Amino acid sequence: MPTLREQQSKFARMVADLIIKAFEMGYEVTLGDAFRDPRLHGEFGIKKGYGAANSFHKQRLAIDLNLFKDGRFLGTTDDHKKLGEWWESKGGTWGGRFKDGNHYSLGE
Repeated sequence: MPTLREQQSKFARMVADLIIKAFEMGYEVTLGDAFRDPRLHGEFGIKKGYGAANSFHKQRLAIDLNLFKDGRFLGTTDDHKKLGEWWESKGGTWGGRFKDGNHYSLGE
């Protein structure tokens, strides 16, 4: 099994491809949550603050992306569907399957 560092490196490369794909699809992107500091959100497995106890953000294996089209914020899960399905085809997990459309992770 790959180490956490190896998984983080793989995920970082996948996110680079995700952002490029988003721009190719005509979106603009800004970054949302990528890392949730355990001092504020608890260690992995512990819920503190917002988010899940086992959030992959805590392991640097998830990112939230904000999509825009023609300067307009796209905030619904449906807005992310095409990009999310592309992400899944590359081996990622898309949060749209659990009502968190802007969430992209290595796996959950």
